[in-house]
Amino acid sequence: MADINRDDNEIELASPPRFKYGERVIARSVIRNDGTYNGRDIGEVLVHKGEIGYVININTFLQQFYIYAVDFVDSGHRVGMRAKELCTLDNLPDDVLEQLGAKAGVLQTLGNATPTEEPS
Repeated sequence: MADINRDDNEIELASPPRFKYGERVIARSVIRNDGTYNGRDIGEVLVHKGEIGYVININTFLQQFYIYAVDFVDSGHRVGMRAKELCTLDNLPDDVLEQLGAKAGVLQTLGNATPTEEPS
């Protein structure tokens, strides 16, 4: 979790969580170990910008923020992140999908397991 500042005026808990269990999300920035991820050095990159993961848990921090536990399957990391560090892939607003046009269909396949071809 990066950028946790108790002085933030926003109280996220006044609203429902932005993401749901199982929702596909994408990291908006690089996430480094702040010392809370065991087995990795402080400062080591845990999640790369653009990496796709799934929300597996929702908790709170400092009675102010939601923390989303995200499973990044490709890297094998499970990391706690703030909503501002994530973007949904499953629940984009209609106007965004409209602007994406045909490219919106590609979003449906990102992060989903591709079926393996059977030998002939």
